[in-house]
Amino acid sequence: MIKRRTLFVTATGFAAGTALAACGSASETTQWNPPGGSGESSSANPAEADITVTPAADAKNVSPGDGVVVTASAGTLQSVTVAAGSKSVTGALDTDQKTWRSTGKLSYGTTYTVTATLAGVGDAPATKTCKFTTVKPAKQISATFQANALTAMKSNGTYGVGQPICIGFSSAPSDKDAAVKAIDVQIDPPVEIRWHWIDGTTLHARPEKYWAKGTKITVKAKLFGVALGKGAYGKSDNSVSFTIGASHIAIADSNTHYMKVYVDGNLVKNMPMSMGKGGSVKGANGQTVNFETNSGVHVMLSKERVHHMSSASIGITNKSDPNYYDEDIDYACRISYSGEFTHSAPWSVGDQGKRNVSHGCINLSPANATWIYNNFQLGDVVEVQHTSRKLPIWNGLGDWNTPWSQY
Repeated sequence: MIKRRTLFVTATGFAAGTALAACGSASETTQWNPPGGSGESSSANPAEADITVTPAADAKNVSPGDGVVVTASAGTLQSVTVAAGSKSVTGALDTDQKTWRSTGKLSYGTTYTVTATLAGVGDAPATKTCKFTTVKPAKQISATFQANALTAMKSNGTYGVGQPICIGFSSAPSDKDAAVKAIDVQIDPPVEIRWHWIDGTTLHARPEKYWAKGTKITVKAKLFGVALGKGAYGKSDNSVSFTIGASHIAIADSNTHYMKVYVDGNLVKNMPMSMGKGGSVKGANGQTVNFETNSGVHVMLSKERVHHMSSASIGITNKSDPNYYDEDIDYACRISYSGEFTHSAPWSVGDQGKRNVSHGCINLSPANATWIYNNFQLGDVVEVQHTSRKLPIWNGLGDWNTPWSQY
């Protein structure tokens, strides 16, 4: 086993990316005190020739994410210190004592002094000192993991087979390729995924087909020190792990007015339902309010035992309007950002299985709505068929409605 000796170094700030060269400029300070000598610096200092420090002496705009490496080509490193004022960053010396690497995090906008002492060359230890400065970002961008735009993703949580990987950035990265390259995804069992920018700050990924039950996914956003364009850098690293649970897929057919429910590929329920009645009206602000349910793959976004629904949210505020409503709804499972749910609708039980009468939601009997609420989880799939409207990718998690070749 290799034993590593821990040393200490100073840091304050965050990181940035530039190519690094070794310390060796004329402005670096070197010191060598030969036995009986005066202590004055000498060009014969073996540390100057035999110690290499990366990044270079007097380097500017260094990425803290690159860290510090000190190497001895002859002799051994007796000590290494990387410091900024009173703060130091930890580091470790390889077992042969020829290479030291920083293990602690450097900071943005900070000047560091590297002091390395060489032994075993000449009659006495010799010291080499140099400085470098890390970049000061114009902006720092962070990333968070989401189940969807309404809900943060729980680390070590379990999600449905339709759950995309969702990353939200605090600001839009100008260099989107750099942002994607900084993200590492580990999938067991392995499957190809593709990335898709939903908008300037929202990045999703998915496989060609739904995830397999039991798939384990770990996503690491290694953004710290990454240049993201126009002077912006990644603020910090972040990671999340989650597992794909049992497959729950509901297929709601507007022609038959029934919703078939499959668990792990087996048909377990065939529920009568009523979807959006179609047609449209003008809202209070002149906007068009459409009452047809969107076709396409929906992914469950949230579940609420009781959810308050009001037609005011879609622009219908006149209480005398036959489309007006304002009430609490039981067993509400949201499947789009625009307000489509599966939910309990005892008032339309006589229509369920026969005709579409809702304002766009999937109306179910109390018993069937309760079953969906109790058995489906975030990321599970509700696919709507045979309506004239298509769910766009931005309205919830409509990722699966974009062909694989275009994703």
